[in-house]
Amino acid sequence: MPLIASGRPGLRLLAALSCAAAILACGPAYTQALVAVPPLSSPVTDLAGALTPDQSAALDAKLRAFESAQGSQVAVLIVPTTQPEEIEQYALRVAEAWKIGRGGVDDGAILLVALEDRRVRIEVGYGLEGALPDATANRIIEEDIVPQFRRGDFAGGIATGVDRMLRVIEGEPLPEPQARSPAQGVPGLFQVLPFLFVFAMAGGAALRRMLGRVGGALATGGLLGFLTWVLVGILGFAIGVGIFAFILVLLGGLGGGGGGGAGGNGWYSRRHGGGWGHPGGFGGGGGGFGGGWSGGGGGFGGGGASGRW
Repeated sequence: MPLIASGRPGLRLLAALSCAAAILACGPAYTQALVAVPPLSSPVTDLAGALTPDQSAALDAKLRAFESAQGSQVAVLIVPTTQPEEIEQYALRVAEAWKIGRGGVDDGAILLVALEDRRVRIEVGYGLEGALPDATANRIIEEDIVPQFRRGDFAGGIATGVDRMLRVIEGEPLPEPQARSPAQGVPGLFQVLPFLFVFAMAGGAALRRMLGRVGGALATGGLLGFLTWVLVGILGFAIGVGIFAFILVLLGGLGGGGGGGAGGNGWYSRRHGGGWGHPGGFGGGGGGFGGGWSGGGGGFGGGGASGRW
């Protein structure tokens, strides 16, 4: 019995050490501190060095001028990471701390960028959820911000996103979504399609010789119809092209493909060159930073959208 009694402190010590080791092993998931919300003193807070001083000053001046003219407040926050929180939780903490927008009107919005996480979010106050709903915020992220971020142009993406946010808040609707053809999802396909198109037209005579008049016409029409659909993304137009090619080959008028090939290249050139262009940098002059700046007491409820690049 004395041996057992005297051994109990040792057992307790061993158990304590085991628990401490377990806590240390699993501790990072529980003990990692949340990213602090920085104090608000300017419409632009760049903690990741993504913007040059001139770019920050120009954006600062633009957002102050917008507030003076419109009343709504828009802020930009750039951080290295929001981990261990997801960007949505961190953005809401920032919104609740900063209180962007006028009290009772709740017309504030925050563009948050987490560079190391490759995440971006637009957080929208209650009063702007009609003008800047979740779907619109998502389009701004996907169409205006993310494409430039993927090219490494963070200043351009932030500038374009902010400009679009301001115009939407002023009441300007977004343009209709750009029609996307299946070819846009395959890198390099636009460069290959013209050659495939010419090859298919020039091969009409060969297909006719190999498969007969009807078989060659069907094969050529089907191939040209499919390539047209991939190129322009309009099914009715592609079917029309396929039928036209079928008739021409059936009648023996399609084989060289020279004139038709030029037409295919023309469609390609117009389609390939008709994409949206986005400004690469900030507009306006490089105004200096103004005085202190603070939120007006606006409220947020988690509205907005997130994206990644």
